[in-house]
Amino acid sequence: MSVAEPRRIVLFRHAKADWPQVSDHERPLADRGRRDAPVAGRKLADSGIPFDLALCSTAVRTRETWKLAVQELPQRPKTVYEERLYEASPGELIAVLNETPDDVRNVVLIGHNPGVQGLTDILAGDSEGDARQRLTRRGFPTATFSVLTYSGSWKALEPGVATLVDYWAPSE
Repeated sequence: MSVAEPRRIVLFRHAKADWPQVSDHERPLADRGRRDAPVAGRKLADSGIPFDLALCSTAVRTRETWKLAVQELPQRPKTVYEERLYEASPGELIAVLNETPDDVRNVVLIGHNPGVQGLTDILAGDSEGDARQRLTRRGFPTATFSVLTYSGSWKALEPGVATLVDYWAPSE
């Protein structure tokens, strides 16, 4: 693929987690999260984005979110469970995305806040329609995702180079 073709980056926050007496990394989804994750998966399917790669945090709640959401997609992308996505800052998330092979066009990253919202804000130098206004108004609740487009190699991904083209939250 040519690096001039737009790439799509979907930043997907895990669904609502429960608070049992376990470490934060081991927190499972709550009932609401188990309901919201497939709905988010259907919305991702409706976007028509053919994902080449899913990068998922190793936390239980992100793995469970992805397991429920991916079942709704017409095609299952290669999934990599990445420890560095857990509690990652936007800069750390960019570093992981910078390692993506250039033959990968569309990536979904399943992670945590404040990292995924921060990364959406940092990457989006521009936006289309009312996506930024909805993001500003709603924030990044659980099971929310943003869609950004970007032209260039993954190694060149940096703040301000993408366009926020869509935003979806379960309450929308």
